[in-house]
Amino acid sequence: MELRDFALCDYYYDLASHYYDKMHPFEKHIYLNNRGNSYYYRQDYETALGYFRRSLEVVNQYPDMTFERNLTMINLGEIFLMLDCTDSASYYLQECRGFFDSIHHATALYCIDTQLMELALKQGNVALARERLKHAVKYDNVEPNMIHVRNRYLQRYFEKVGDYERAYHYLEENHHIDDSIRNERVKMRAAEIKLKYTQDSTLMKKEISIREKENQVLQLYQWLYMIVGGGFLLVAVVSVIVLYRKRLRDREQWRMQNAITSLRLENVRNRISPHFIFNVLNREMNLHKGEEESQNLIGLTKLIRRNLELTDCLAVSLADELEFVDTYVGLEKESLGKDFDYQLDLDCKIDLKVVKVPSMLLQIPVENAIKHGLRLKEGKRLLRIQIRLLLDNQVEIVVSDNGGGYRKVSVNHGTGTGMKVITQTIQLLNTYNSRPIQMKINNVLVGEEKEMGCEVRFVIPLNYSYQLKKN
Repeated sequence: MELRDFALCDYYYDLASHYYDKMHPFEKHIYLNNRGNSYYYRQDYETALGYFRRSLEVVNQYPDMTFERNLTMINLGEIFLMLDCTDSASYYLQECRGFFDSIHHATALYCIDTQLMELALKQGNVALARERLKHAVKYDNVEPNMIHVRNRYLQRYFEKVGDYERAYHYLEENHHIDDSIRNERVKMRAAEIKLKYTQDSTLMKKEISIREKENQVLQLYQWLYMIVGGGFLLVAVVSVIVLYRKRLRDREQWRMQNAITSLRLENVRNRISPHFIFNVLNREMNLHKGEEESQNLIGLTKLIRRNLELTDCLAVSLADELEFVDTYVGLEKESLGKDFDYQLDLDCKIDLKVVKVPSMLLQIPVENAIKHGLRLKEGKRLLRIQIRLLLDNQVEIVVSDNGGGYRKVSVNHGTGTGMKVITQTIQLLNTYNSRPIQMKINNVLVGEEKEMGCEVRFVIPLNYSYQLKKN
């Protein structure tokens, strides 16, 4: 501001404005007061007035900031003089005069006396201006800027009263002050440029040195990155080769296991020809025509035939699965006695021939229910299959019995192979479907007498895929 470099002045004031909200009250006053002065010196009085008013609003909030409040009033009085608002100028100058008089502040009183003299001239009261000039106190050590302002007002006063010789005298004094200030500004500018050149030269040398060091470090990093990258690449290539060979070995082992399993299954099938079994059974049925044993043989034959037909099927229709279960239950019904009650509850909305389920999905839970729960139970034996359509395009299948519930150790010792097959089949198929088959086994209360039993529940999506390949 003192160098009158207002562009750079605004630049620094704008930087300071970013921290305005974090400033203490006296710091806000300094910022607003000084920025208002910068616009005063460039004769932008309207903008300066805005900053001085903001400064007054700040100091009025703090009663202990008396000096700052009165200093701001002096500036407001000066601005209103420049804007020819004499009433406002008079109000602020009179308000602050008493305070500075009480503390004997020379610079402030010098400024106020000067403004009051100019105020009288603007009000057209030359006599009052002469009176104030006569009683004005002389002050030492006043800033050149204040002397310059006072000389300008005195020049105007003597022009008003017709004393042009003294008016010229104050004009000459201001020229000397301007020359002195201008010389000081030139010296300060030259010193500033020299300092900036020295700083720039030092910074440039440091920057060059830093750049050289950075380039050396960068070269070291480049070599380090190349070595580390090469190591990672080598490890990655070796890992890929190892994984590829392992996958080839696993695939070959899996293929061989499948082949062995297929050969074993084929061997089992071929030990006794299915045609031989059916021919023997047919002869036996012909010998026992009309006898009750014939019906059992017919059911057994049907069950064996159907089992062989479904051996290679991963999925069957719900109708085929239920037919197989009905045949099996029919064969077991006689051994379970008259107290055995088999219930099949079907939702009429389900097309049994369209809905697909994993092969043996119902057969294995039904067989387990009879073998481990109902066969040794006394009293009424209940086996129930419930099938219903859910709202979200899924089918719910529930197999339940009242055979005492699920037990880890059964009286009829079994291998548990059946449920393992079902569980592993479902897990395998679920990896190829976004919506999985859900399976839960719980102990529940079954029937009207609320006896403890086991419940196996399946939830199967209608669009479930049984193809063992990724979609």
